[in-house]
Amino acid sequence: MPKRILIFDDPKSDLKELHQAFELATKGRSRIVIERDEQRIVTQMATNWELIVLDYGDANRTADDSTIKAIHQQDAETPIVVIVPADGQSADEYLEAGAIDYLLYGPDFARLLHAQMQKIGRWIDIIEKNRALHAANIDLRNRAFQRFQMVGNSPQMTMVFRQIERVAKVPRPVLVCGERGTGKELVARAIHDEGGSANRPLVTVNCAAFTDELLASELFGHERGSFTGAASRHRGKFEQAHGGTLFLDEIGHMSLSFQKKILRVVEYGTFRRVGGSDEIKVKTRVIAATNADLKAKIVDGTFLSDLYDRLAFEVIQVPPLRDRSGDLTVLANFFMQRFMLEVPEFRGKYLSKSAQEVLANYSFPGNVRELKNIIERAVYRDTTNEITPIDIGFVAHHDEFVKGDNFKDKVSSFERMLVVEAMEKSGANQAAAARFLGLSYHQFRYYWQKYGPSGSEDAAP
Repeated sequence: MPKRILIFDDPKSDLKELHQAFELATKGRSRIVIERDEQRIVTQMATNWELIVLDYGDANRTADDSTIKAIHQQDAETPIVVIVPADGQSADEYLEAGAIDYLLYGPDFARLLHAQMQKIGRWIDIIEKNRALHAANIDLRNRAFQRFQMVGNSPQMTMVFRQIERVAKVPRPVLVCGERGTGKELVARAIHDEGGSANRPLVTVNCAAFTDELLASELFGHERGSFTGAASRHRGKFEQAHGGTLFLDEIGHMSLSFQKKILRVVEYGTFRRVGGSDEIKVKTRVIAATNADLKAKIVDGTFLSDLYDRLAFEVIQVPPLRDRSGDLTVLANFFMQRFMLEVPEFRGKYLSKSAQEVLANYSFPGNVRELKNIIERAVYRDTTNEITPIDIGFVAHHDEFVKGDNFKDKVSSFERMLVVEAMEKSGANQAAAARFLGLSYHQFRYYWQKYGPSGSEDAAP
């Protein structure tokens, strides 16, 4: 039987004790809500009703299917049953609008209702199974994305997740491109984790951190005595990553001569240690990352087109934060919650609406990494539970937040923002706002009268 039934009982209808009839038909196992105002039916769709019953049993009523259509715009799955006059002339119109069935109001209504509830029960079972499958699908999808340790449900990131899932099982190189701080290493780790058993090695090398000579030793290893200080044989990163993944970060910083050495390993899986003569063969998947425009570097002769072709079996472009529709607030809250779990005394803080607006108007050249640092500093600086632009702290350093075409206008804009935010943070207490800004009460009142909303200068201190 349905657990929650919403009934529109037409005040004009002469159908008596509708609630009692449904109580008997459901054997008292359902929560039944009667609504007398048809206009309010649609507004109650936030509740997951198992059944909606519309009493149109008044013989003098003109058929109107607008409510059924409005309900289906909110929730196309909830079954709707209509009660129609005994002649049933309006039933077809309601069915075409989306009702699953109808009841004829007449002398045998109670028996018809009981039989109908048995039939509706089968509909409810199907709908509940669909809802359960839908919820399970969402849960599995979220768990899959959580495996990647990346947060976001924007269309741009969903595409990245799909690429990760698709290429992870294919043992070929992958090129991950994106601005600094976008999470390229997380993408590489996700590909590695999805690609096989958990005990496979994942080795990371920042190519920009080494000269060619040091990078050769780092990646290929060296033999004892191959150079001053080489007291023993050293296995390089390619060997260490055998059977797993080698992540070459900042590959765009490699010199052309070194790119040729990497090209051979990517192509054939073979190399020699520095100072060695034996050919070493490894089975290592290469994932490379860069924030450089490699195609432009190919044109100007600073990157090998052959190496690009070998690495670019799949190219994953990680979007900058400013292009990730809707992810900013999700990420900000994620970093805030994680930091508050790490430092329990910070718990209970939240981002004010104005702080969210300020973040939304910032371009984030450092992307997700910069957002994480900003949020953690804001949580640390905040002296109340509400994080405002003042707590965020970079307001004064970025032109995006200070509007105006000249020095005077920008100063006025910033003064206005400080005053308004201080009032927001102090709960509209002018004395507290003055202390927060380090101003005297009379100094603050001057600025509040200058910048505050109309009539605000008379607010109680």
